Amino acid sequence: MIRTMTMASLIALAALPSTVAAQPIAVQAISGTRLDVVATGETNRVPDLALISAGVITRAVTASQAISQNAQQMNRVVAALRRAGVAERDIQTSSISLNPEYRYVENQTPVLTGYQASNQVTIRFRDIKESGSILDALVAQGANQINGPSLTIDKPEAALDEARRDAIAKARARAQLYADAIGKRVGRILSISEGSYNGPRPYESMMVGRAASMDAAAQTKIVPGEQTLSVTVSVSFELE
Repeated sequence: MIRTMTMASLIALAALPSTVAAQPIAVQAISGTRLDVVATGETNRVPDLALISAGVITRAVTASQAISQNAQQMNRVVAALRRAGVAERDIQTSSISLNPEYRYVENQTPVLTGYQASNQVTIRFRDIKESGSILDALVAQGANQINGPSLTIDKPEAALDEARRDAIAKARARAQLYADAIGKRVGRILSISEGSYNGPRPYESMMVGRAASMDAAAQTKIVPGEQTLSVTVSVSFELE
């Protein structure tokens, strides 16, 4: 008896529709006109991060002398950065080089005159207003090569989201313009895709640097200006 009931139950279960089978998704047909719009949204921000390359170039008769002198000066430069409050994570060695130097005379074999040693670090200044005075301190401690700054935005996510909202608003306004022109109204959005975005790309705003012979009263200043962040979106509307 138990066996008979089990078989009956199996037959009944087999007759039921499967709840895990894939079901087709109904796609609502477009009854109006499809309009594809590409729009770019923008927002502006004042850069809050400066990237500057600073270093020391030394020359000596021998390679060991050039490297030794360079290391001594570079140690003073890095120590000055730390005293100024620049965090370890914001100081990164970017290049070290040692090259021979020759004197060239026409029709004669080049003559070795010495060696040039170079050590460069990339520094992230999170307080742009203070970066100029720090650069002056670096020069005083032996830095004789300074390039930059590249100015950028440290955390651009919120600004990019603002640009995205601006892009969607522009796309809808453009769709409304087309709808009005052909006597229709803007209906549902069929699709949205983000085509591209331009975040805060570091740009060279000015060249900074001071020779040791410059007027001590002069102070290096960095003006951050403003950067534009943009996002481009493609939006498809149905015009009814």
